Amino acid sequence: MKREVLILANGGGFMVNAIANGLKKEEFTVHLCEARVNDLGKMEELPRLVVLYLDEELAGNTEILVYLRDRVVENGLQVFLVGSPEEITESGKVLTEKFTAGTLVRPLNVGDLAKKLEEAVEAGTRAEAKKKILIVDDDPTMLRMIRGLLAEKYQVYMANSGMNAITFLATNKVDLILLDYEMPVITGAKVLEMIRSEVSTESIPVMFLTSKNDRESVLQVVALKPEKYLLKTMPPEEWLKNIDEFFAAQACRM
Repeated sequence: MKREVLILANGGGFMVNAIANGLKKEEFTVHLCEARVNDLGKMEELPRLVVLYLDEELAGNTEILVYLRDRVVENGLQVFLVGSPEEITESGKVLTEKFTAGTLVRPLNVGDLAKKLEEAVEAGTRAEAKKKILIVDDDPTMLRMIRGLLAEKYQVYMANSGMNAITFLATNKVDLILLDYEMPVITGAKVLEMIRSEVSTESIPVMFLTSKNDRESVLQVVALKPEKYLLKTMPPEEWLKNIDEFFAAQACRM
């Protein structure tokens, strides 16, 4: 995992620049950006480590907080909050403990922040050695359930629509896609067609997720030649067993 940090704040200011300079001395590559969704959207790729330097306005800025929360879920960002206790509590209404990698109360010791970032880099490096799985499903409950099941053994990413999945795959590589067959707007079948039409993604193994096990539905799924299909009604241990066996068989072929 890269030693690369994005600091988000409302304006630069003495403390923000001091944090940036302190992290540079600890051999981190540091990027500064205004905490605005439009500005973040202009970046080709967000660093995995993000420091959000809060003030009273930013702590209540739902737009930027929701944007970061979504990036935590979809792209695995690790967000560290720096602010007063009141600002951290306020921002925590959106960026709850579940979606943050750590919090630091001002006045800040840059060494403490550097230590937390260093730990995140080490953990991220270990995680990158894991097989990467993208789950695509419009049901947030299903996404969370599968992620919770697989997260200990695999590096898991999530997309809640076919287009979000295609956008993610444009800049990220994965080892397996778990794709909901019955999504609205863009069906799983159409997403699979799009995946196989691109040279960069055509060889990624895909397993369909489906809640239907009648003969006609199964034949429609199998006709698209996925690696296999997994019933959403399967017991959790069966899900994990199927995916473990897939990667084990893949390793034997190498």
